[in-house]
Amino acid sequence: MQLQELLSVIEPIEIIGSTDKEINGLHFDSRKIGAGDLFVAQVGTAVDGHTFIEGCIEKGATAVVLSNKEYIKHQTSNITYILVENTDKALGLLASKWFGEPSKALTLVGVTGTNGKTTIATLLYKLVRALGHKAGLLSTVVNYIEDEAVPATHTTPDAIELNGLLRRMVDAGCKYAFMEVSSHAIAQERIAGLDFDGALFTNLTRDHIDYHKTFDNYRDTKKRLFDELKKSAFAVTNKDDKNGLVMTQNCKAAVRTYSTRSLADYKAQILEEGFDGMLLSLNGKEVFVPLVGRFNVSNLLCIYGAALNLGFEELDVLRVLSTLKPVNGRFETIHSPKGWTAIVDYAHTPDAVDNVIQTIREIKKEGAKLITVVGCGGNRDKGKRPMMAKIAKQGSEQLILTSDNPRDEEPADILNDMKAWLTEEELRSTLVIEDRAAAIQTACTLAQANDVILVAGKGHEDYQIIKGVKHHFDDHEQIRRYV
Repeated sequence: MQLQELLSVIEPIEIIGSTDKEINGLHFDSRKIGAGDLFVAQVGTAVDGHTFIEGCIEKGATAVVLSNKEYIKHQTSNITYILVENTDKALGLLASKWFGEPSKALTLVGVTGTNGKTTIATLLYKLVRALGHKAGLLSTVVNYIEDEAVPATHTTPDAIELNGLLRRMVDAGCKYAFMEVSSHAIAQERIAGLDFDGALFTNLTRDHIDYHKTFDNYRDTKKRLFDELKKSAFAVTNKDDKNGLVMTQNCKAAVRTYSTRSLADYKAQILEEGFDGMLLSLNGKEVFVPLVGRFNVSNLLCIYGAALNLGFEELDVLRVLSTLKPVNGRFETIHSPKGWTAIVDYAHTPDAVDNVIQTIREIKKEGAKLITVVGCGGNRDKGKRPMMAKIAKQGSEQLILTSDNPRDEEPADILNDMKAWLTEEELRSTLVIEDRAAAIQTACTLAQANDVILVAGKGHEDYQIIKGVKHHFDDHEQIRRYV
């Protein structure tokens, strides 16, 4: 692609050199640079891409996008420098242009919020395909281009990978694409240049404060997805969350609301509930769904509202909703012949842990125990650790604290943080088992008929990261050893 054409989507502060040249590749990773490529120097949290500019030029880069003029050192006729205010945003816009603006050829719906993103995006993808349409999915668990699974490394991929996947969806004939939109992706401009036709808001609770520093920053970052929607798009927001209407305050798109408690465009209530599903009244129509929990009622309302805004017939939507199974690691049940039930759930925030525990308590038989196994990830928000342990302790008959991806931290230090809010009496009745496999084994050994084991935090993840090394570990596999 000609550099001049590629640059048509950004507004450079200054261009030094010729734009009349062919660009062979677009990269922000200096290790991938080849002859004739364009390098975008991003300023990361750990590394400044500007420090790799000289090396990229030596490897054959003929154009550089940068935000710091001090790094312009080789002013030759072969090199073009494009000075911009924000290289992250420039990369998103350039990536979209490079791949032929694939989001414009798709009906693209983004899902944001603290909890529920994966369930909503995944089930929407499955619903649309069940209705006979080709679709793609970008999610925490796995990405899909129709039937083709593509491993996911981040909730939202980097701008180049993201637009490359959207391009592949278009080429595969997909009409729809559903994607989780993380706060990191919005803050880092990974979605810059994408043409969203709809945006969905789930809820907002404490998460990623280590990155955003304050809850207000976290909230305002999420809000940007709705602020930037076009007038012809739609927004579906959770009226039960105090931030639901905040999200859509400056939204130009058509706004719809859902609620389980107040007047809204889409409403639902639970008529019957068990570990294998719920009978719901959804906008006055009864439907049985194989999902469990009040949080999933909200998720289903969001899916229902999105599907109607996409133009699908209500009865068709309800029919497919009745067939949708839980997403991997989201309130998945494993029944033991011994009479107890285990729940594997990705809950890794205080609110998510509370929601899952309250759901179990509403369903389990009177007198049955809830045994909760939970940990907190290393190198992440430390402030939520004692909150999660306190919530789990107050809602469970037996609490077992354990490891959950300690990463570069000492597991014992994480566990000490979790114990900080527990009273001496609570600590005496709490088991602390650093080894997660041993913790799960202990829970399964303690469980009796009708008891429920909640193994929270990892959900779909099949690994543990310890001191930078990734080890295979799957909660499902561990539980099934003892059923």
